[in-house]
Amino acid sequence: MNEGNVEVECTDCEYRESFRNLRTARVALDEHESESGHSVDWDIERVDNGVERAGADAGVCGIPGMANPDSPLLDGRPSDEE
Repeated sequence: MNEGNVEVECTDCEYRESFRNLRTARVALDEHESESGHSVDWDIERVDNGVERAGADAGVCGIPGMANPDSPLLDGRPSDEE
């Protein structure tokens, strides 16, 4: 298995692989599911600092009051106003 921080594992067969980034893992997950019809799961060990910061600034699942209002990543407008 490759060394990486995203692990893709099929719940229906022996397929299991590790990837260095989310994009590559997502492509492999989609390909295996579409080719085999199997159910595939993944585990993300870590993400880049920028991704972690964006998630923290956005708050917990969109719960009001949980976001960082001073974040340069948020402009304060609901997405339907853009």
